[in-house]
Amino acid sequence: MATRALFLSFLGLCLTAVSSHAESLWPEFRGPTAQGFSTAKGLPTEWAPDKNIVWRSEVAGKGWSSPVVANGKIFITTAVELPVDPAAAEVKPEPAPPPAAVAPKADGSRRPAPAKKAPPPPPKPVSLHVIALDAATGKALWDTPVFEAKDPAALKMHPKNSQASPSVIYEAGRLYAHFSHHGTTCLDEAGKIVWTSQENPYPPQHGTGGSPVLVDDLLIFDADGSKDPGVVALDKATGKTRWKIARPETEAKSKFSFCTPLVIEVAGQKQVISAGSGIVQALNPKDGSEIWHVMYGTGYSVVPRPVFAHGMIFMSTGYDKPIGLAIKVDGKGDVTNTHVVWQETKYVPHNPSMLVIGDELYMLADNGLFTCRDAKTNTVHFEERLLGPSSASLLYADGLIYAIDEKGASAVVKPGKTLQVVAKSELNEKTLASMAVCDNDLLIRTELAVYRVGKKSGAE
Repeated sequence: MATRALFLSFLGLCLTAVSSHAESLWPEFRGPTAQGFSTAKGLPTEWAPDKNIVWRSEVAGKGWSSPVVANGKIFITTAVELPVDPAAAEVKPEPAPPPAAVAPKADGSRRPAPAKKAPPPPPKPVSLHVIALDAATGKALWDTPVFEAKDPAALKMHPKNSQASPSVIYEAGRLYAHFSHHGTTCLDEAGKIVWTSQENPYPPQHGTGGSPVLVDDLLIFDADGSKDPGVVALDKATGKTRWKIARPETEAKSKFSFCTPLVIEVAGQKQVISAGSGIVQALNPKDGSEIWHVMYGTGYSVVPRPVFAHGMIFMSTGYDKPIGLAIKVDGKGDVTNTHVVWQETKYVPHNPSMLVIGDELYMLADNGLFTCRDAKTNTVHFEERLLGPSSASLLYADGLIYAIDEKGASAVVKPGKTLQVVAKSELNEKTLASMAVCDNDLLIRTELAVYRVGKKSGAE
């Protein structure tokens, strides 16, 4: 018995050691910490379409949700176009104005009336799906259609967006998939729908966006549409609305935003950090009551997820000119004039979420400029070109920072006060989703496929 107990103890230590070197659970957007950190070791630093690719799995439809990993499965969402009646979809150009309506030239002749261009066709209806891939092979395990979206007003979106941009959340055998104004659903690991909710529709602007968060027994998401922006909490067991709060009036130029909230804990109390247009709020998850807020002027269309370190939230205020803010989180009420530690306008991202590693804050601007600053003081260490136009958030794993741009070019960088590029790679496919980690490999979602990037089993 003693020998068996010793063996089991040794086995447990071995399993712990193995698990500490692999990220077997990547449960939400930006991973287990929700801030882009992985515990995995030995991740690849270089790859190409024919190098260090374990598998490539094509995905039907269009979706920019980042991959989520649990129990040997990878979960994503997508929007697949539905068939359209050709007669109903036909858009005829308007007739040219009669000759009398055309202004004559100086010599009395009339120039021919140009034919008016046909308006763009209405967006095609889509079926919204949740998909599970086998992490070892990339093969689809199941594909569950959840909603159909047919209203043209609800389908209009920005060219860089999709109707399936929010990432899935995994917890205890349940998947929570949010399609913003189209609805929210819960599925089990076999792809069976547990509940759906469409209780909280709102008029969208530019399509879907931010992912939800789980807090205790609630699923919370921002509902910042073209008007009446707010935050909603659903009962995660039933999908029923538990609370809904309206945003305060702000100076923002537009109402809409796409931020994913961040859950932090301050002095034993949980705070849901939720950034909307013109305002960032810390909410009590129990009832949605506000703990504190900061107003930041006319900013709108906020995308980057906030990060938390050194007792401060670091965030971007969105369009048209993003402002980087560092905000202390121990305040009450309106702390606009008391708790903003610093603000910055140079090379602040509109879309990629930031990283804080130690005392350094790293930002990848949408134009590919990479910046390192002292998180506490905002002192600049470097500002240098790294990639092309970028939307995906930064990732930190095994002592390295991973970044990828919109054309599929990537860079691996050592953290530090000087820029040290370890490697650069190309996939040559459009990429807006953020990287994820599966065991000791990377997951990259492109416009066409999901890649598992790493060494194949048995490879040298």
